Amino acid sequence: MATTEFGQAVRRWRDRVSPEAAGLPVGGHRRAAGLRREELALLAGISVDYVTRLEQGRAANPSVQVVEALGRALRLSGAEREHLFAAAGLVPPGRGTVPAYITPGVQRMLDRLTGTPVAVYDAAWTLLLANPLYTALMGEWHGKDRNAVWRNFLGSGTRARQTPESRRALETSQVAGLRATAARYPADQRLRRLIAELRSGSDRFAELWDSGGVERHDVSHKTIDHPRIGSVTLDCDVLSVAGSDLRIMIYTTEPGTRDAEQLALLTVLGTQALVG
Repeated sequence: MATTEFGQAVRRWRDRVSPEAAGLPVGGHRRAAGLRREELALLAGISVDYVTRLEQGRAANPSVQVVEALGRALRLSGAEREHLFAAAGLVPPGRGTVPAYITPGVQRMLDRLTGTPVAVYDAAWTLLLANPLYTALMGEWHGKDRNAVWRNFLGSGTRARQTPESRRALETSQVAGLRATAARYPADQRLRRLIAELRSGSDRFAELWDSGGVERHDVSHKTIDHPRIGSVTLDCDVLSVAGSDLRIMIYTTEPGTRDAEQLALLTVLGTQALVG
């Protein structure tokens, strides 16, 4: 019964969210005003097949991470988010765990930045939400690759160009930041599992973790080697959201430059790929 209720709730709220409100191109004939399953899957970072099975009641026991991602993609209020967790037979993450809830105010701000690559990460550097242009720029990540620390030490890496020096500085900063996050959220079992996996799978991570370093690596520019538009250099700013411990990563270019033209081209190419 709970699984059926969960699927019905997802379908009902999916029909309520317009693609414009989610920062997606409308494109083509639509039978309904709400999100398509493909669009919800893109926003939540899960497969279309899984969304289908959840809505039809053929998939049981969605994880906390999946329910949280669907809640963000569906723009749920606090009460609606709690209902979705209850329908999944889960308790919403409480105090002492890394926050993953994106407030309506932050969501509205992101919706207005459709021409700018923007992503939201939690305090452990797990990707919570990325707009289509950010995904077009940096690539689409799934599973453990959605965590930037795991991705850099054990996963697929990044399109951002790195020198040996900049990579060492980034690694040191990521480990120091993860250590600080672990100190703030000692009850977060998912975070503890992530750290344990990184320590066992990466000698470099284990070395840096045991060293206790606290260096910061503030990158203001990044050069992205993109498979379709070539290299593009952007300003990278990370904003913190007071009270929620979220990180908003924003990429911008100087108007009138070649990099701005490349980003504008990617806006078109990324939209075409999404509509297709």
